[in-house]
Amino acid sequence: MAITKHLKKGTYDVTLSGNFTFDDHTDFRDVLQQMSEADVRHVVFHMNKLEFIDSAALGMLLLARDEAQKHQKNLAISGATGQVKKMFDMARFDTLFAMN
Repeated sequence: MAITKHLKKGTYDVTLSGNFTFDDHTDFRDVLQQMSEADVRHVVFHMNKLEFIDSAALGMLLLARDEAQKHQKNLAISGATGQVKKMFDMARFDTLFAMN
């Protein structure tokens, strides 16, 4: 998976592309650490370039949600399609995340 990160005016945009699996946990941990920084108020995970997600990656997104709540950050998921959207629907992520 490729991760592109951009911080602008308090919004931390994270674009994920390719396949998001357990193998990406080390890189994703860096994202979690950076989203905890003081100048971040909003976090948006852009999924429009993501082609595949496994159950371990769903768990990592839940960790991101917990981290955001712990530090009073808003977190949203944007642009999920195909298999990724199906996984989010099955996991009922729409009840846990703001989805765009």
